[in-house]
Amino acid sequence: MTKRVPLDAANQQSFFGGAPPVDGPVFAPGEAPAPAMTPNYDVLEVSSDGGSRGNPGPAAIGAVVVDPSSDPPQVLAEVSECIGVATNNVAEYKALIAGIDAAAALGARRLVVRADSLLVIEQVRGRYKVKHPALKPLAAEAQRKLGAWAHVELRHVPREENTEADALVNRALDATQGPAAGRPTSAGRSGAMPARAPGAHRGR
Repeated sequence: MTKRVPLDAANQQSFFGGAPPVDGPVFAPGEAPAPAMTPNYDVLEVSSDGGSRGNPGPAAIGAVVVDPSSDPPQVLAEVSECIGVATNNVAEYKALIAGIDAAAALGARRLVVRADSLLVIEQVRGRYKVKHPALKPLAAEAQRKLGAWAHVELRHVPREENTEADALVNRALDATQGPAAGRPTSAGRSGAMPARAPGAHRGR
């Protein structure tokens, strides 16, 4: 089970009544799809990861939804699927969106989102500008979906604390591509997607 460190002020961001915009408003009041009508949990925690073998290259996403109030945290839903050819940053965003959707289907008042992509976390928070055209609609979609929750906390975590979602990415890629060694393209602050030699999603 992935180690979960308590949230701290330096690494979390809370939103009440909607997420911050990407170059302006991204949804109208009431537009975002709401979580399940009757919340089944007080809080859910989503860990997401995405990666590609090559940049762009065959890509996959992974997400885990847990009930953090249980000890150990109970896994409630998992996402592990290939998304075709994509960049690493696109995969990271699609993993986040898939995790949010999985949590919304379960229902909760509050949502904690964990990801090891600093780019994605800071762009969704609104601290980093979304420059790459391929990422703008994905950032807008993530913010729109998060805006449906009463309380959202976004947390950037080290890679070694996101092993469950990472394993789901590798499982999907290995099922279609076969095992491979290497590390994925790192997400840059600007949102640019520099090329790297083809390799696997980061291994442990």
